[in-house]
Amino acid sequence: MVRLPPVLTVAFPATAFDTNCYVLAPAPGEECVVVDPGIGIEETLRAVLTEHRLRPAAVLLTHGHLDHVYSVTPVCGADTAAYIHANDRYRLVDLLGQSNPGLVAMLEQQFGTRATWTEPSNVVEIGDRTHLDLAGLGFDVLHAPGHTEGSVMFAVDAVPDGIADQVDVDRTVLSGDVLFAGSIGRTDLPGGDAAAMHRSLRDVVLPLPDTTLVLPGHYGASTMERERATNPHLQGLGA
Repeated sequence: MVRLPPVLTVAFPATAFDTNCYVLAPAPGEECVVVDPGIGIEETLRAVLTEHRLRPAAVLLTHGHLDHVYSVTPVCGADTAAYIHANDRYRLVDLLGQSNPGLVAMLEQQFGTRATWTEPSNVVEIGDRTHLDLAGLGFDVLHAPGHTEGSVMFAVDAVPDGIADQVDVDRTVLSGDVLFAGSIGRTDLPGGDAAAMHRSLRDVVLPLPDTTLVLPGHYGASTMERERATNPHLQGLGA
């Protein structure tokens, strides 16, 4: 197995729904990529950027659900681009109007303020197998619909610092809500499709090498070796 230079990787949960936000950079003091800036992450993100002297070069969105994109516009500002699959692009136009009203009301009650949304000014549409060179890192887009029409995973030939010494991995996939440790994303929300999820798991997830580190949109990290052996949703799908 080829050992790649480790990358600085910081993960922290949003203040609602325990959505994981990730920050990846080649090293401290460099540009970085922010993945899935969810609800209430701005203060923590600022602290991470300050501590490691990082500058956001791009924001990657695994899909367009509110809990993964709510803070994308303030994080991007006027210049930084937000990358999202073309099939989920429509979700960024009117995020709150397309979200469950009860969910929005619950958030407003939790935070004591009215929810607001402004579409990012710089959005880049991506497709399956799009390659992105951002902040000195290379990301490959793996379109895996089922949770939403435009759900993707981002594969990068890099491993977070400290991880390679603990588990046998040589690449990383940011799996969003496609694949979790021991589970998968739900398909009963608007835009979800159980048949499409089945195909994505069979054709996109299962072929990933066992040496792939999985950084999901919720819950803790895993590996493809572990998920292939233990995740009940991957059983019986074939190689």
